[in-house]
Amino acid sequence: MKAMILAAGRGARLRPETDRSPKPLLQVGGEPLIAHHLRKLAAAGIEDVVVNTGWLGEQLPRALGDGGAWGVRIAWSHEGWPALDTGGGIRNALPLLGDGPFLLANGDVWSDIDYVDVRDHAPSGGDHAHIVLVPNPPHHPDGDFGIAGDRASDATPTRLTYSGVSCLHPALFTDRTAEPFPLGPLLRAAIAAGRVSARLHTGTWSDIGTPARLAAIREQRDRD
Repeated sequence: MKAMILAAGRGARLRPETDRSPKPLLQVGGEPLIAHHLRKLAAAGIEDVVVNTGWLGEQLPRALGDGGAWGVRIAWSHEGWPALDTGGGIRNALPLLGDGPFLLANGDVWSDIDYVDVRDHAPSGGDHAHIVLVPNPPHHPDGDFGIAGDRASDATPTRLTYSGVSCLHPALFTDRTAEPFPLGPLLRAAIAAGRVSARLHTGTWSDIGTPARLAAIREQRDRD
């Protein structure tokens, strides 16, 4: 299996740090944030990783090279700026990802989600996605999707937050072209069609979207 890390966003709420660095290269525990994902992917036996670039994207290959320092092989999907949003960026990278399911991780997420478990729940039998949901954080109280058994649902009274980690099948992007569009509506349509499995993760998780959340993860990493 291959993986993709979404790393093309602007990170405007983290300015001024992201005025001079793409968000995935911000330092946490003495190394770039994206290295957290690269290590977890290598530990899960996923060695071929596609990373898309957008904002200040030329810095990422300079910093990470071919990924060998973390036990992976990086293929770069350069979008330029403005970038193609989450869905468009994935669609643009499909020629690098191949025909089978791939693990997807948002580059600005910090978690102890088990990538082996995500890999082992690759969509099959007509499914288009397996998504990991987390309890709603204070900044996203209404959540995104629900869970009914082991299936993602839009019909449950309780909604949870999409973690930014999933395993997707390229069929999710059928009939889409490499233009800017978000991933969320595609997932919602696939959920309505009964093609998405899901699980709840209750461990460590944070999206590094603000200076306060970045500082909290840095402090936690320093304690560890």
